[in-house]
Amino acid sequence: MAIATFAGGCFWCMVKPFDQQEGIESVISGYTGGHTDNPTYEEVCSETTGHFEAVQITFNPVIYPYEKLLALYWTLIDPTDAGGQFYDRGQSYMTAIFYHDEEQQQLAEASKKALQESGKFKAPIAVQILPAKTFYSAETYHQHYYKKNPAHYERYSVGSGRTTFQQQHWGNK
Repeated sequence: MAIATFAGGCFWCMVKPFDQQEGIESVISGYTGGHTDNPTYEEVCSETTGHFEAVQITFNPVIYPYEKLLALYWTLIDPTDAGGQFYDRGQSYMTAIFYHDEEQQQLAEASKKALQESGKFKAPIAVQILPAKTFYSAETYHQHYYKKNPAHYERYSVGSGRTTFQQQHWGNK
């Protein structure tokens, strides 16, 4: 098993797409990248911790390679938005790929470059590629929110603009 960590705005919206893939062992919502130990949701949202909302994925790279994780990640976000994602604004909702080793760093940088050069987006790709730091699991009520509160999750995903953006840029995947 291997670990991947992605920040893509609201972590609620990042869990379901990864969680539904064969070879994914677990997807945990949490916080990473900041300077505060054991932050709470309220602290992270206060924009004083330096943490991003993120997901940490445990996966079998033989079944679901890191390159496939990256390809899916790009379809879940607006990669050109440097100020957050969709309805959610601020540093804690910014995008980042947190690499756990040199190979992940190289693959992430290559995939970012390929997306930029593809011409799919006119603006520069704003996703940061950063070394992984300590990952702190979010509170229990945030874990697998899409399963616990499916109606609210769906309203949020649509209402935030994420679903429309994904359909416009990536189709109905």
